[in-house]
Amino acid sequence: MGFQKAHCIHAVALCLALLSPAVHADGDTLVVKRPAELRDSPGDASRSVVSLPAKTPVTRLPARLGAWVQVKLATGQTGWLHMFDIGTAESTSTVASTAQGALRGLTSFFNRGSAQTAANTTATSTVGIRGLGAEDIANAQPNLQALAQADAMRTDPTQARRFAADAGLQARPLDPLPEPAAPASGNTN
Repeated sequence: MGFQKAHCIHAVALCLALLSPAVHADGDTLVVKRPAELRDSPGDASRSVVSLPAKTPVTRLPARLGAWVQVKLATGQTGWLHMFDIGTAESTSTVASTAQGALRGLTSFFNRGSAQTAANTTATSTVGIRGLGAEDIANAQPNLQALAQADAMRTDPTQARRFAADAGLQARPLDPLPEPAAPASGNTN
């Protein structure tokens, strides 16, 4: 393995370690990593109950919906915080906090307009990005500002080829994916 390739693999592993939020058990005492809004229900569009400064202690409650976890403040007040906004006191480093803030923005971008109700809350011990369901797609609303930002970052084929050449990347032919099987009759998924 080449020197540059080995460094790339190590850099990616380090980024993943910094970006992946730890899984916390119910009842864990955590802290708010950066200033955040305690919400009355899961979702960025939910009403803000109170603004929390960084390092505010919170207790993790069992309810979770997508990337949102229910927490309790020392005052007894409960609400919802995004999982990337909370962590252990040790996980509040500037680099990890900034990187997870960027990931939080990405998850918010992809969850715009999704139906998030407390009735669908289930406890889970994993963290990840799930696929979109029929309800998510039916309730999806475009975020035109985010779309314009993404469009501004678009690269044309000439720029992509120049980047690949500068990075020493080479094109490799790939076989096309096989046609998916037709769904069985009566299957609604």
